Amino acid sequence: MDGVTTPAGDHVAAWLAHGGLVPVARVPGGELAAVAAAADFAVLPVGAVEWHGPHLPLGTDLILAEGFAAESATGTTESATRTAGDAARATAPALADGAASSGGGTPDEAAPPAAGPRGVLFPAVAYAACPGQTRPWPGTVAIRPEIAVGYLADVIEGIVAAGFPRLLIVNGHDANMSTVRAAMEWVSGRRTASLLLVNWFQLVTPAETTELYGPQVSRGHGGAYETSGVLGFDPGAVRLGAVDDLPPKPKLPVTHPYVLVESRPDPWQGWSGHVSLADEPAGRRVRELAGTRLREVVAAWVAAAPPAPPTADPLPDPPPGVDPLPAGEGS
Repeated sequence: MDGVTTPAGDHVAAWLAHGGLVPVARVPGGELAAVAAAADFAVLPVGAVEWHGPHLPLGTDLILAEGFAAESATGTTESATRTAGDAARATAPALADGAASSGGGTPDEAAPPAAGPRGVLFPAVAYAACPGQTRPWPGTVAIRPEIAVGYLADVIEGIVAAGFPRLLIVNGHDANMSTVRAAMEWVSGRRTASLLLVNWFQLVTPAETTELYGPQVSRGHGGAYETSGVLGFDPGAVRLGAVDDLPPKPKLPVTHPYVLVESRPDPWQGWSGHVSLADEPAGRRVRELAGTRLREVVAAWVAAAPPAPPTADPLPDPPPGVDPLPAGEGS
C-alpha cells in the first residue's frame, strides 16, 4: 500500500492482505493513522455485567457481543465451539499472540485465504444501564441511563475522531439499544459518520428459533436461545444442570408490535425460559446463522456510499405560502 508503513510487523501486513480484525489496543499510537487509513470500519462490542440466572455467566452479554464482533470481518465459522477470546484470535490474522511473543512473525495459518473487509476492533463497553427486573439480582452492575448515554456518546465520538468514520456497534444487551441509539444520533450531528448498530439477538428470526426449539417460548432473558448463544462461543461457561425450566409469562395475545416494561413479571427469578431446550448443536447453529447475517449486513454497509457531513447551515427558505417561525419559537 503506497505511503503506508506496515504497523505491528507482519501481523498487520497480513491484515492488509487478507482482511479480518486487528485490535486497536495493540496498535502503536504512531501507526494509528496508517491503520485507520487502511481500515474499512471499526467495531465496538457493547454488553453488560448482569445476572442471567444460576446457569449463565454474569458476562453473558459480553461473551455474545465480543464473540459476534469478532466474526464481523471473517468469512468462516468453522470453529464454532471456540471461546469468544479464541474466536477473536481466529478471525484476525493480525492478532497479537505472535506479535506479543516475538514482535512479528508469519501470519496465522488459519487466516482467511481471500481478502475481505478490514476491521479495527475496539475494547468492549462492559457496563450498561440494566432494567429494573435484573438490577436487584446478584452480580448485576448497572449504571444510570443518562450516564450510559453520555458515556457511549463520548466513546463513539472518540472512535470517529480517531479516524474511523464507519463504526459497527455489536450489541449483546437489549437495554443498550435505546442508549446506544441516542448516543449515535448525537454524534451523527457533530461528526461525519456512518454508525451501524446490530443486535445479535435479532439476526435469527422467531420462526428459526421455533424450528430449533419447538413451540415453547425460547427467546426470553436467560432462556434457551440466549443460553445456546453462549454455548456457541464458550460452552464451558454454561451450567445447564443448575436450573429447572421456568416457563416465562405469556406474551399479549396480539400480533401488533409493542414494548412492555413491567416491574417484575411472574414467573421470574431474574431470568425465565425453557433452558432444557438449549444444547451445543443449537448454539453452533445460532452462531452460524447470526454470524453469517452480520457479515452480510457489514458487506452491504461497507459497499454503500458514505454520508455527507453534518451541517450547521440555516434551514432552507420555506415553500411559498408557508410563514417562517417568529424568532424564539419552535422546538
